[in-house]
Amino acid sequence: MFKNYLKTAWRSIVRNKAFSLINITGLSIGMAASLLVFIVVQYELSYDKFQPNYNRIYRVVTQDKFDKDITYNAGIPVPALKALRAEFPHIQFGALESAYGSQITVPSGKNETGNKFIVETGLFFIEPQLFEVFSYQWLTGSPASLKDPNNVVLDEKTATKYFGSWQEAMGKTVLLDNTVPLKVNGILKNVPANSDLPLSVLVSYETLKQNGGAYNHFETWNTTSSNFNIMALLPANVKMDDINRALLQFSRDQYKPLQSNSIKTNFLQPLSSFHFDRRFASFGDHVTSKSTLLTLSLIGIFIILMACVNFINLATALSVNRSKEVGIRKVLGGNRSQLFGQVMTETAVIVCLSILVSLGIAWMMLPYIKHIASIQEQLSLFTLQTVVMVVSIGIIVTLLAGLYPSFVLSKYNPITALKNKMASAGVRGVSLRRGLVIMQFTISQVLIIATAVAISQMNFISKAELGFNKEGVLILNGKSDSISLSKQTAFKQQLLQIPGVQSVSFNNDAPSSDNLWSTNFGYNHQPDEKFQISLKFTDADYVKTFGLQLIGGRIPVESDTMRELMINETLVKDLGIKDPNEVIGKTIRIGRDQWYPIVGVVKDFKTSSLREDIKPVVITTRKKFYYCTGIKIRTQQLAGTQAAIQKTWEQFYPEYAYSPQFFDENIARFYQQEEQLSLLYKIFAGLAIFISCLGLYGLVSFMAVQKTKEVGIRKVLGASVTSLLQLFSKEFTVLIIVSFFIAVPVAWYMMHSWLNNFAYRIPLSIWFFITAIAGSVVIAWITVGYKAIRAALANPVKALRSE
Repeated sequence: MFKNYLKTAWRSIVRNKAFSLINITGLSIGMAASLLVFIVVQYELSYDKFQPNYNRIYRVVTQDKFDKDITYNAGIPVPALKALRAEFPHIQFGALESAYGSQITVPSGKNETGNKFIVETGLFFIEPQLFEVFSYQWLTGSPASLKDPNNVVLDEKTATKYFGSWQEAMGKTVLLDNTVPLKVNGILKNVPANSDLPLSVLVSYETLKQNGGAYNHFETWNTTSSNFNIMALLPANVKMDDINRALLQFSRDQYKPLQSNSIKTNFLQPLSSFHFDRRFASFGDHVTSKSTLLTLSLIGIFIILMACVNFINLATALSVNRSKEVGIRKVLGGNRSQLFGQVMTETAVIVCLSILVSLGIAWMMLPYIKHIASIQEQLSLFTLQTVVMVVSIGIIVTLLAGLYPSFVLSKYNPITALKNKMASAGVRGVSLRRGLVIMQFTISQVLIIATAVAISQMNFISKAELGFNKEGVLILNGKSDSISLSKQTAFKQQLLQIPGVQSVSFNNDAPSSDNLWSTNFGYNHQPDEKFQISLKFTDADYVKTFGLQLIGGRIPVESDTMRELMINETLVKDLGIKDPNEVIGKTIRIGRDQWYPIVGVVKDFKTSSLREDIKPVVITTRKKFYYCTGIKIRTQQLAGTQAAIQKTWEQFYPEYAYSPQFFDENIARFYQQEEQLSLLYKIFAGLAIFISCLGLYGLVSFMAVQKTKEVGIRKVLGASVTSLLQLFSKEFTVLIIVSFFIAVPVAWYMMHSWLNNFAYRIPLSIWFFITAIAGSVVIAWITVGYKAIRAALANPVKALRSE
């Protein structure tokens, strides 16, 4: 029986090539899209789950509550480590401090200064106790390898990169930031890419203690750096809420004597939230929004549902043409269950073919999706989870797409079917099919609106007035040690001799950055204000190099004996002062430092991404914090100027790696995830429109069959092709309008929530919604036109001959 079902199913597929091709195309594209979404979402949700104690690992973080604001910090004051161990002896703590952008120099006989490697992320000063919290595999060595100062552990990949093989690395010496010699004392097996703790270079914590000043590692309760982190492993019978209550009292005891301008509290952040909580820094710089993953998951589900709707519409339209076959089967003794089984088998065959095609599409698209989603690890289609997903999709799609057509065919009256009068008798379920098409166009219009809003917001960001010049500014990162400082003046003068260089500035940071230095402050010999300021340390050419605008006073003059300050408009407003010139001559105390005069005010500039409001900023001079060199280049002479800058750098600082970055590219990285989401919206909106068009074709096919005699009678009575086109157009136009009114509130809520992530954003204009319905109508007209014209041009005699 089943063999007969298969033969009949295959004959039906071959006989109806056009319908079969449309079904397989829609289903395969829908399943491929859903499968790719599943792979990406599953990967993002898998971060750090390879840790055996995943549900018991936490990070101790900090909340600062001010009068008008609450800030969060992934770090904690350094002395808190000892205090926590004394207060909570039953909890295992381990400390690590990250050092971004540090340099490792590997001695080389061929290169006098050695091979230089910049470690952007992955270099940490680590306590051996951290390995009692986290579990990693060792190729050689053990946590004890990090017990003594000047020891380093490398992961397998980094050791191979530095020395050719990890076996060769053992016992060799490397130089950290040209000052600290480190002996390779262990090799760690590569940490999986789906980890928020990308360990690659592990320096002993004792080394940090001996070189604390060089890495701003201060043993004081007044300083909280996001680079210094304390991890905790809770006992199996201890709950996070109980420890958080105890940490509340711990915070009161430790921070109250400091008389801070905020209420400082420590609490636990679960490892499961490292990858999703934007309030805190992520070591791998790859924080993902759970709402984004939910949106992608829903889109994947809707895409596959739309493909199923197509199948149902096309199968029921085609069922009228199979009425004689059904009538013969019933006359020969076929019962409803056999007809039901036949149709379900045909559906299963089409679904199986679609799965094979979808796997091919997914395999080809996987590298592109990996790139779009910024996934570093090699993704695979053929994992246990993926196989289960594919089988589940196959079963669900077969049931969703096959049940209704099976039910329709099995209910046909054999006498009516044999007379081929199914069209005139009518086929039930028109309302259901219309409802399904409304659902399709609702999803399509939501995605069209979302795409239009996302594109407009990203265009707004790219063209927004930032308050500084981001074009043609090259950023060079280095160290501000005594050797570098002694060469700064000569280095700057040499750079200015290059024809393509307009100006040069030494500073600790660019105007817009996610690396803000914040501190408390006092104004004009008054007690500390109830909010914090962001600090920037720069020389006198910072304003000219980055194109800042001075609106009051003058630029601070660099001096060894006296420091002057410049502030931004936001700080002036936050101090309750209307005229910027009023603050000139007043004083500010930064932290517990001396009181310094304000000599200038700059026009507001965006201090970080447009997701956040402008921070109050103080700009001052301090050479020991000049980690960066900003170079303004004439863009017409870019290539030659870059080569000359590199040559000058290598002449003055041969011991440091030349690692240039353009400022505008750094700004673009702020919005990488939004750009990715915008691109995904475009892709899925395109797929939804395509699948909706297939669905419309199915509906029009059904309507053309159902209205065959009506069209014939109208033509006999003199109806024109245009009037017959209107007969079909009226139907789908109403459906699109209904779907539009459903889509509008959904799209408005979704995109309003998304835009709320930005402090600076576009308004949700009515034109986004008008564009969606206009685009849908035009696309639908094009889709329906072909089938409708064919129906209108058909010979009416053939439609009416049975009457």
